[in-house]
Amino acid sequence: MNNQEYLSSLNRQAIVEKLGGEEFDILVIGGGITGAGIALDAATRGLRVALIEKHDFASGTSSRSTKLIHGGLRYLKQFEIALVREVGQERDIVFHNAPHLVIPEKMLLPIVKGGSLSSFSASIGLYVYDWLAGVVRSERRKMLSTKTTLQTEPLLNKDIVIGGALYTEYRSDDARLVIETIKKAVEHGAVCLNYIEAKNLIYNNQGKVTGADSTDLNSGNSFQVKARKVINAAGPWVDEIRELDKSRKGKRLHLTKGIHLVVDHARLPIHHATYFDVADGRMIFAIPRAGITYIGTTDTNYKGNKENPGVTKADVDYILAAANAIFPDAKLAVEDVQSSWSGLRPLIHEDGKDPSELSRKDEIFISSSGLVSIAGGKLTGYRQMARKSVDVVLKQMKEDDNQAFVSCKTEKMTLSGGEFKNRDEIFKYIEKCTGEAKQIGGTQQEVADLVWKYGSNTAEIIEKAYELRETNRTTGAEQPENLLWQAEVWYGINKELVLNLGDFLIRRTGMLYFERPQIAKRLGFYKQQFAQMLKWDNVELQHQAEYFNNEYTAVVDFTNEEK
Repeated sequence: MNNQEYLSSLNRQAIVEKLGGEEFDILVIGGGITGAGIALDAATRGLRVALIEKHDFASGTSSRSTKLIHGGLRYLKQFEIALVREVGQERDIVFHNAPHLVIPEKMLLPIVKGGSLSSFSASIGLYVYDWLAGVVRSERRKMLSTKTTLQTEPLLNKDIVIGGALYTEYRSDDARLVIETIKKAVEHGAVCLNYIEAKNLIYNNQGKVTGADSTDLNSGNSFQVKARKVINAAGPWVDEIRELDKSRKGKRLHLTKGIHLVVDHARLPIHHATYFDVADGRMIFAIPRAGITYIGTTDTNYKGNKENPGVTKADVDYILAAANAIFPDAKLAVEDVQSSWSGLRPLIHEDGKDPSELSRKDEIFISSSGLVSIAGGKLTGYRQMARKSVDVVLKQMKEDDNQAFVSCKTEKMTLSGGEFKNRDEIFKYIEKCTGEAKQIGGTQQEVADLVWKYGSNTAEIIEKAYELRETNRTTGAEQPENLLWQAEVWYGINKELVLNLGDFLIRRTGMLYFERPQIAKRLGFYKQQFAQMLKWDNVELQHQAEYFNNEYTAVVDFTNEEK
């Protein structure tokens, strides 16, 4: 098979056989943004790379963030100067490497009575932030008077706002960023597969880790993935892999939970993304996006179920109270919440510190067996985390057998779908694709939605839609309600290793979070397409439908306590 065929779930057995039949230079355990970045970095340096993820790619922390590639303004409060500088610089790199996924937009910072920032401190802080992050002149902060702040965002609480500032943040799709990075890694020869669990680590006679006993959770079959080096990038599960290695000692993970709520934009019709004070001294975001507004996040200690952290009634009450305090006319209630998500931050534990005080810096642990574990860090800094991890491994290889050290090559490497020189090219591409999609009933909005997810790969989806139309005519099959929907499902299964409804409706398209009301209208169609393309019988279809229904209801099922 060529490299692109290793992205098709229809070739899953062949991919498993390749994972179990070769020895790799590096095995990466974990398919979130850090693991994906490591796979790409290592593959582009000429290493043979395998990556395994026990659930779907980005199914943990990397699909449950605030979905911002931000410069780390909040870390100035903790005097994390180096971190602010690094993530600010990395933000610009990710923006240029994946322009279809990283969208610059103005963020409003209201200054309020009794808040954590005065107009003076906000001005100084944002000036330092712009300087550290290397923000271009057109995107630098602009201080606003009370009157202008309220004109900019009329929903703000007029009784407490005393000024404001506008600065630039970058909105993104965290899960799409992961999958586009995985696709680029596979393009460069990495072998990456979801639903493969590392059950145990394997070692040579010298006690050095040389791979993992693994199980395909889809088929139940077990096999070994062998590698010269193993990197543990399992996010919240990093310490579990360290336990397998019997090397969990010294520093450990400290998990904190962050939740976000989604409401219809008509219920919170803000004009700008807003970063505002909460009564307890924290700050949270309210971000408008394609017909909805999402609000978050919390930051609480967490020791519950890592697979499904869940959203409690207390979490919801906290976010709604914060939103209603700054936007009092909204009068948001639990009934307004259309969806939610909850994610875990795998931070490095520091005794005596509250969750919001813990550093977001990443850290690498190297055990006596040679297992390299990386934890902490931010979505924005994933590329640097990958570089540092691969540097460690290559230095070890150089010491072991004098292998040449090759420097990181990803700084100017366009991710899959990001083949645009600037944003104007994206809008021209949308117009071009709209013209091509008209004959199959595609609207400009539908095409734009595809482009902001798949970028320059959208042309392949439109081409497939035409092909499916002809196939349906030839076979006498009934034409589907929407050929682009059908082609998008095909693309997910054949080009993005989609294996079930949740992979597609949560992590590839974001529909469960941002378009949940639309799912009810389309779910029958999607189930039919998945059953046909993946050859599900009625029993399997029922099983898959029930599994997704649990996820569908969980996002509005707010329990009274942690699960």
